[in-house]
Amino acid sequence: MSDPSTDPTDRARSGPDAHRRRRRLRPRRWAAVGTVARAVLIAAGLLTAYYLLPLDERGTAGASALLVCGLLAVLLVFGWEVRAIMRSAHPRLKAVEALAATLALFLVLFAGAYYLLDRSAPDSFSEPMTRTDALYFTLTTFSTVGYGDITARSQTGRVLTMVQMAGGLLLVGVAARVLASAVQAGLSRQRREPRPGTDAGTRDKETGP
Repeated sequence: MSDPSTDPTDRARSGPDAHRRRRRLRPRRWAAVGTVARAVLIAAGLLTAYYLLPLDERGTAGASALLVCGLLAVLLVFGWEVRAIMRSAHPRLKAVEALAATLALFLVLFAGAYYLLDRSAPDSFSEPMTRTDALYFTLTTFSTVGYGDITARSQTGRVLTMVQMAGGLLLVGVAARVLASAVQAGLSRQRREPRPGTDAGTRDKETGP
């Protein structure tokens, strides 16, 4: 016999329902850990490539070509991530991963373009820039902090900075809404699809004694 003095809440916490809830939460926790790990690995991989790639003097045309190809790559990656979110079993977590990957690629792309521009035209900025300086200038521009220690002097440098500002606004505004819509579409698809075992359980009830 059960102890009548036992709190029903305690029984619920230790009963079969609590065990099922723990079993459902376990995959979600592992999915969250995997999402964070993938986001960190993607950012680390892009930063490693940024520091290791031979970005030599290629002139303004080389910086422009890198920027155009990089922006196309950002759009392709973003479109692929949106489709992956809609098909993912964890749309919210996949959206976080997609935003981290797109943002890291966007920042590394402009840092590389600034570095190439400074190498080909040394007077483009207020001081010579290393790769770290270029990444620092990219981050301060994206975050709208703008300390003023590094500024664009040439017309090409200012145009490139304005392109980054406009792209950053689009990334924060439009891209965030697109990702939110993809998450909602993924959640709606999950609600429409029957869970494994639901149909079998329903049929057993209908055909039972």
